[in-house]
Amino acid sequence: MSHLFPNYARDSIDLVDGSGSYVYDQQGNRYLDFMSGIAVSNLGHKHPVVTKALADQADKIWHSSNLYSSNLQESLAEKLTAEKDYLAFFCNSGTEANEAAIKLARKATGRPNILSFEQSFHGRTYGALSATGQPALQEGFFPIVEGFNYLPYNQLEPLKEHLNENVAAVMLEVIQGEGGIVPAEEKWLQAVERLCKENGSLLIIDEIQTGMGRTGTFFAFKQYQIEPDIITIAKALANGIPVGAMLGKATLGTAFGPGSHGTTFGGNNLAMNVANAVVSEIDQPNFLNSVAEKGNFLMEALCSMKEHSSKVLDIRGKGLMVGIELDTPETLQWAIQELKKQNLLAIKAGKNVLRLLPPLTISQEELADGITIIQSVLNQS
Repeated sequence: MSHLFPNYARDSIDLVDGSGSYVYDQQGNRYLDFMSGIAVSNLGHKHPVVTKALADQADKIWHSSNLYSSNLQESLAEKLTAEKDYLAFFCNSGTEANEAAIKLARKATGRPNILSFEQSFHGRTYGALSATGQPALQEGFFPIVEGFNYLPYNQLEPLKEHLNENVAAVMLEVIQGEGGIVPAEEKWLQAVERLCKENGSLLIIDEIQTGMGRTGTFFAFKQYQIEPDIITIAKALANGIPVGAMLGKATLGTAFGPGSHGTTFGGNNLAMNVANAVVSEIDQPNFLNSVAEKGNFLMEALCSMKEHSSKVLDIRGKGLMVGIELDTPETLQWAIQELKKQNLLAIKAGKNVLRLLPPLTISQEELADGITIIQSVLNQS
């Protein structure tokens, strides 16, 4: 009998070790990791630089308080905001980063409403859940936070209809992750930015799953030539050590003065030292170019399956964030279990999308091995 709440549909395997692109269960079975802890272990498992950063800080102070100065926070904030005039707030998770973004947007603008999109996912706490455009996830938790409206993704006319003087911000993912790996259309996203500026509303980009190099650029929005007012990141920021961050334009700084928002553990020394190391590893042109190249290789290899498998309806994504839309939810569940039997781990997105999120450090050979396994499963008649 488990002593845990049954709020996760858990697989029976218990992952107890990992190295590079592989993880190991309690029985010693080895799996090629095509989920990275849901886009968390972007540098793979036991990365030497990350391990050293954790060990170095573990031998010093782990936690002080945000009542004191932090050179580690300042160093990481400088790295994350180097190209633009932004300020950083550090917390413990993606949902906390989005909570901070919602509060900042409302306080800075003095407006109550937030527009987000159908099939979006922004977190499980009340504000972030209220911004999430998936009614099934909100079921049983009403009343949720008021002031949120959900619009069709990649459609401009509904946004024009709802954008008015009461809208504090428009909040979106550049690629809807949990919603089924749905990329934003470039012209649409650029139009969203323009309309926000014209209306005096802020643009919040949720980069929690797409950030940290996952799509081949440090932030996915950089591929769209836009400049958000607020950016949220988490997941891969410390490669598995819990941490999140909200980045906001410096002009918004006066809205978050002392006492306006806070956290006990956010920005703690362990997380900051590891995140500093992770950002330094990822935010390098050669590294990011290699992710883009591996992403192109993965997409090209998988796209051929649309011609050979009746189960495959579409292939979409950017970089090493790829979704394979399958014909039914039942096919998806079957595929995940068949892949596991072939020692490859992948997860779902939406109702019938197989989501692939391998470590960004995966080798070309390992990536090719994974593609061969996926093709062998999905090409079965």
